[in-house]
Amino acid sequence: MPENKFKLKKPAWLDLVAQYQMPSKWKSIWQFINSFFPFIALWYLMYLSLDVSYWLTLAMAFPAAGFIARLFIIQHDCGHGSFFNSKKANNYLGTFISVFTLTPYHYWRKSHAIHHASAGNLEHRGIGDIYTMTVQEFLKKSKWERFKYRLYRNPLILFLIIPTVLFAFIYRVPNFREKALKSVNKSVYWTSFAITLLVALVIWLIGFKEFLLVQLPITFISSSTGTWLFFIQHQFEDTYWDSNDAWDYSQAALEGSSFYKLPKILQWFTGNIGFHHIHHLSPKIPNYLLEKCHKENPVFQKAKTLTLRTSFRSTFLTLWDESQKKLISFRQLKRKKFEMNGIS
Repeated sequence: MPENKFKLKKPAWLDLVAQYQMPSKWKSIWQFINSFFPFIALWYLMYLSLDVSYWLTLAMAFPAAGFIARLFIIQHDCGHGSFFNSKKANNYLGTFISVFTLTPYHYWRKSHAIHHASAGNLEHRGIGDIYTMTVQEFLKKSKWERFKYRLYRNPLILFLIIPTVLFAFIYRVPNFREKALKSVNKSVYWTSFAITLLVALVIWLIGFKEFLLVQLPITFISSSTGTWLFFIQHQFEDTYWDSNDAWDYSQAALEGSSFYKLPKILQWFTGNIGFHHIHHLSPKIPNYLLEKCHKENPVFQKAKTLTLRTSFRSTFLTLWDESQKKLISFRQLKRKKFEMNGIS
């Protein structure tokens, strides 16, 4: 990738995005209404469908998971302070939605802010990221450490197992190892307490088995989809990573975040988060103005464009090759080692 192909200095891009950083109270309220209430209606219909066919229940789990993804984006915008002008309104709504997305609002808001402040910085990986090793780091690890990393980056583990475990269980308690998140640890317990009360109420009303039959597929689909979206927005072959001294915020946003061009229906359900390069450049832009910003400013259209078809090529990219400035797979690493040893 050409170095800093966008050629944007800070004052220039600040001026470009400033006009889109103005949320509309009524647009935001309507977005919440057309996301939350359809989800509740679908959840109830899934429960009723248990007496008809579980295949019908599972079919409805997909749009229900789509509405959870859309609610997550609203919570995400609240965390950035971009959904309403009022900080209190953002925090109240974000906290409310977190009970349904199973994601502690204040805890996630802080970890995600760290992600935004350091995305693409090799010296600041770990919090809010899908952890990625460099080639040299991987080669220096023991066989056991390499095996664990390979297991972690296996697509079946990364996209199907870890997401459900993360949202259903890991997010129920704080990560005490991360000192940067210590101040928001209590919020995790309060969220888990609220989720427990809601779950207990629903189980009391409809039964434990019925609750699991409805909720589990929704959680599985929505968490896997969310993890995939987060992955593909940063993990593509010619993404941006750099050392601390050379790291640049705007370059990391525009070259290290993709434009995920989705079909309109999927774009709607995912709250325009596919315009991720715009979002990382200016997280104060509400999700419903990201597309407008992208279309009205040709310079932003130079971002890496991925489609559903092309995005799957990134599935097995696992290591950052600092010598080539790109992500490579374990298979490519093996080929590279053979070439270095003179084996064709």
